[in-house]
Amino acid sequence: MNLDWSPQDTAFASEIAELLERELTDDIRDAGHNATSVYPDHEASMAWQEKLYAAGLAAPHWPVEHGGKDWSVAQHYLYANEKAKAGAPSLSPMGIHMVAHVIAAFGTPEQKDYFLPRILTGEVFFCQGYSEPNAGSDLAALQMSAVPEGDDFILNGSKIWTTHAQEANWIFCLVRTSSEGRKQQGITFILVPMDQDGVTVRPLTMLSGETVQNQVFFDDVRVSKSNVIGEVDHGWSVAKYLLEFERGGSAYSAGLKIRAKEIEAHARSEEAGRQSLLERGDFGQRLARAMIRIDVLEVLELKLLSSAGRGESVGPMSSLMKIMGTELAQHLTELALEAAGASGTVFQPHPTRPGAEIPGYEPPADGYVSGGSWQAIAPLRYLNERAGSIYAGSNEVQRNILAKAVLGL
Repeated sequence: MNLDWSPQDTAFASEIAELLERELTDDIRDAGHNATSVYPDHEASMAWQEKLYAAGLAAPHWPVEHGGKDWSVAQHYLYANEKAKAGAPSLSPMGIHMVAHVIAAFGTPEQKDYFLPRILTGEVFFCQGYSEPNAGSDLAALQMSAVPEGDDFILNGSKIWTTHAQEANWIFCLVRTSSEGRKQQGITFILVPMDQDGVTVRPLTMLSGETVQNQVFFDDVRVSKSNVIGEVDHGWSVAKYLLEFERGGSAYSAGLKIRAKEIEAHARSEEAGRQSLLERGDFGQRLARAMIRIDVLEVLELKLLSSAGRGESVGPMSSLMKIMGTELAQHLTELALEAAGASGTVFQPHPTRPGAEIPGYEPPADGYVSGGSWQAIAPLRYLNERAGSIYAGSNEVQRNILAKAVLGL
C-alpha cells in the first residue's frame, strides 16, 4: 500500500486547513482543545456544525444524494486529520455518524426526506436508546416493551447511559415487540420524539463529575408505527449495522497522534535542575511504543476506509478498530496524567471545557489553577476514557466477535 500523498491530496489538505483556520472561532477552538472527553461543550459543537453545514462539510462521509461528498478515501482521512490538527471539536455522533446511516440504508423515502436534512442542520438532534439497567454488553437481553395499539406502539421501560438525552429532541431505541424465539428476535428499531408525554430524563453523574450521561424513562409513551426503521421484530440487524459505525466508522489515529505529540512536548520541557520526563525512567520508551501502535492503527484504518470506499461492509474489523482506538486513548490519558505530576491530582474543571454541567462544583473565586490547563484536563480525560472500553459493546465482547467471525473459534 502506497502511503505517500499525491500532489492533489496535498493541495486538498491545504485547502481544508485554510478553511478551518478561517472558520474556527477562538471559542470553538477552545472547546475542542480543552474538551475533557469525546463529547465537547454542546453549544460550541452545535455552533461548529452550523459552520460546517454552511460550507457543505457537516457530513462528507454520507452518500452524495443525501449531502455527502464524492471524496476519495485519502480525502476523507485528510479531512479528519486536518480537523484534529486544528483542534476542532467533534460533532455529537449519534445523529450524523450513527442513526443517519441506518435511516439511509433501511428508512422509507418519507423517513429519509424528513430526518436526513434536519440531522445535517442540527434541527433534529438524536440520542441513543440502547443500553438498559440489565442489558448493557448483552444488549439482546433488553426488555423495554413496545405493545401495538392501533397505528401506534405503547412503550414502557428505561434506557441508561444515554448521552446528550438532556439536549436531544429525538431518541432512537431498541424495543422488544416479541418474546418468542431467540433473544435477538422480536427486537424493533424505532425513533421516538423526546417531547412525547411519558418521557422523563434523569441526569447521571460520571466519574469526572460531568452529567453527559442520563437515564431515560418511558411510561406509556405512544409512538407511531411509522417511526419504525426496517421491519417490526427484525431490528437486531438494523442495530448491528449501526454498531459498525459506532465502533469503527471513524478514524481514531489522527486525534491520537495529536494527543501523543502534546504529551511528548509537555514531557520534554525540563524542570529546574532536573532532566525532562522523557529522559527519566522508561516514560520515553512507553510513549514511543504508544506512538508506534498509533502508526499501526493508522495503517489499519486506511485499509478499512479503503474497503468502505468500495462499498464493502466494515464487518468485524470495526471491532478491531474499537479495541485498538479506545485502549490507546486510555493509555495516552495514563501517560498524560503521569506527565502532569502533582498538579494532575487536583480536581479543577474551571480552566477546561467539560462536556456537560458539573453539579455542585464551585470554582475558586480568583480562578486559580494548579499548574497549566493541560494538567487540569489530564485527570478529567483519564476518568472519562475509563468508559471507552465499555461503550459500544465492551472490548471483551469485541474480542469474542473477532474470535468467532475472523478466527472461527
